[in-house]
Parts: sequence; structure tokens; C-alpha cells
Amino acid sequence: MQDAHKAPQGTSVDRAAARTPAQADAAPALSPARLRRVVLVLAVACGMAVANIYYAQPLLSPIARTFGVGQGSTALVVTLTQLGYALGMVVLLPLGDLLENRALASRTLLVTAAALLGAGLSPDFGVFLALSVLVGMTSVVAQILVPFAAHLAPEQQRGRVVGTVMAGLLLGILLARTVSSLVAAAWGWRTIYLVSAVLMIVLSVLLVRLLPKRHPNHTSGYRQLMLSTVRLIPQEPALRRRALCQALMFGAFSCFWTSVSFELISRHHLGQVGIGLFALVGAAGAAAAPLAGRLGDRGHGHWGSGIALALAAVAMVLADVGSGSLVLLALAGVLLDLAVQSHQVFSQREIYGLRADARARVNTVFMTSVFLGGSLATAASGAVHDSYGWSGVTLFGAALPVVGLAVWTVSALRRGRAGGGR
Repeated sequence: MQDAHKAPQGTSVDRAAARTPAQADAAPALSPARLRRVVLVLAVACGMAVANIYYAQPLLSPIARTFGVGQGSTALVVTLTQLGYALGMVVLLPLGDLLENRALASRTLLVTAAALLGAGLSPDFGVFLALSVLVGMTSVVAQILVPFAAHLAPEQQRGRVVGTVMAGLLLGILLARTVSSLVAAAWGWRTIYLVSAVLMIVLSVLLVRLLPKRHPNHTSGYRQLMLSTVRLIPQEPALRRRALCQALMFGAFSCFWTSVSFELISRHHLGQVGIGLFALVGAAGAAAAPLAGRLGDRGHGHWGSGIALALAAVAMVLADVGSGSLVLLALAGVLLDLAVQSHQVFSQREIYGLRADARARVNTVFMTSVFLGGSLATAASGAVHDSYGWSGVTLFGAALPVVGLAVWTVSALRRGRAGGGR
């Protein structure tokens, strides 16, 4: 039987990408006890690395006062940090298939530490902005470590391992704003950058001491690696489907969390502390990631994805009809986060099985699509909110996973006709 994923003859990277998982560069075998320790370290590292791109969001007012600039100018800090992260996904993330993974991750964290230290000591707003871009770009190490975790996990445990690492990453995203607010209130806004710089150095040392080495089997240069990343898009229909559906899901997630603060202030009269505490309800989504991983390992990833898409649409509708109740609004946020994170873990478990030696490049296509989906939805939700209010945002947000559910339905029908094949 021919390999359904065989690539056309071409560069050595293309030929390597066409290998089956059994032919790909083998991951080092770890004992169960060591695997648990390594997965814990990877989860913590992912969470602490990705938190760097969110620390500034609640600190814009004190940053503006320090540098003597307007609120509109300080909003560039968030924008440029996120653009740096997007740039890092495109230019750095594929290196996980070219360079030794442990060294790549640990050295990137050292650059992150230097950028954070410089940002925390910046005397000038322009320097601070430039370093914010570098902070965002190098914080993509979180996305380098997720496919690394998939390499280390035995096939039958891959979903659980990826889910655990993703739970750590999600907690980093959700807790970053609260932690930076509390640290800034106690010791000033610069402190979180300096503390995080120290933590990145500690993480770098931990990775070197605890992670096994993994040498990808590619010998081609960076240019061929990037070309092969682009070629994955037409070659892998499952990757296209998963990337599109998760982009739609993250779009709904972004719509909710971008606009809900307006609802909390205008209708429920919450202050900044109340809004920060409300954001913690999203931590429930972290619990969904390991559970979704286990379900994926048991072969329930396809149907679980359909349920997650439907649940996301229901959550956005609940956010509309229950907007007068803070409890219902929080419940909508919990359900949405559970759905989005579950769908992401189901998706990553599937796509990491497509090309065992191209997982970093597969993750590049996937996460870049997801990030773009969230960015476009965030921009659209602002315009929708201005014109149609919260109801417009929630209905727009509900429509996104409904489109994803239509894509999933077409896939399910094709699976049925093919007798359950992918």
C-alpha cells in the first residue's frame, strides 16, 4: 500500500519529510519516571515562556507614565510584542526540525532573558519597543517545546503528554496578566521583566540538565527547510483542515476575551481588579487539555473535535443571552475555554502524527494559522462591538465555530465513505 503522504521527489528536506514515522529521526527512549519529570519541566517552561508576551497588557498605564507617552502609544507595546511572536513562529519555529532541540530551546531562552533584562532597564521608550519585539520573537520557544514533547512521548501516550504541556502553556497565558499586575502593584512595573529574565536563565539551565538531546536528521540548509514548510500546506489536507478549524476556534476565543471587559465595566461595574479576577475563570480550560489528550489517545479525537466546535458556538450564544448575569457570563467563558483548548489538543495530536520528522514545521503552519485567525477576529470584534455592541460580538463569535463545524461535518462524511480512513 502506497504511503498517502509521500511527497514529490525534490530536495533532501522534501524526501525526508516523506518518510514514515518509523523512518524518521527517532526520539530518545525515556523511563516512565524520567518522562514524567521531563513533561513537567516542559509544561512549566512553555507556560513561563509564553507569559512574556502578556505581561505588558495590564501595565500600559504605568509604562506610559514612566516614559511620558500617551496611552495610544503604549498600546504599541502589546502590538509589537505579538508581532514579534508571530515573526518568531515563522522564522524560528521551523528550526526545531534542523537544529538540536535542547540547545535551540535553551539558547533561545538566554536571548529572551537578555531582551527582558534590557526592557526592564530601558531608559527610552523606543528602546523598550524594540526589545519588546525581541521578547515576543524569542518567546516562541514555547512552541518549539510542544513538538519536542510529542517526539519524546510514546505513540500511545502522545495525546496525554501534549495535553499536559499545553495545560502549562495555557496557564502561563491566563496567569500572566494577574501576576504582572500584582508584582507591579508591589514593586513597580519594571520588576516583572527583571524577575522573568532571571527565570528564563533558570529555565535554560534546567532544560540543559534534564532534557535529552534530539538531533533532527535533516542536513539541508535553512532556505530548503522554509520551502518545505510551505509545501506542507498543499501536501497535507488534514493539516489544512485542523489549522482552519482551530483558527476559527481561536477567533471566537479572541472575540470573547477582547470585548468582555467592556461588558464587565459597563453592565457589571467591575474595576480592574474585578476584571483580572474574572479572567481567572479561563484557567478551567487548562484542565481540559490533559483530558482531551487522553481521549485522543483512545481514538476519540475526531468526534471530540466535533463536540468541541459545537460547544464553542453554544458558549458564545450563552454569553449573549446570559450577559446580564455575571455567573452565566463566567460559565460561558469556562465552556469556551474548555472547547478551544480541547480542540487544539485533538488537533495537535493528529497533525503531529502526519510527519514525524517535520513536527516543528507542521506546528509552524498550524500555529501561524491559529495566530492569524485570532488577530483577524480581534480586529473584527472591535468594529463589530462599535456598531452592534456585545450581542454583535457574541453572534459573530458563534458563527466562527459553526463554520468550523461545517468543515468538520464534511470531513466526517468523507471518513464515513472511506470506511473511517483519515
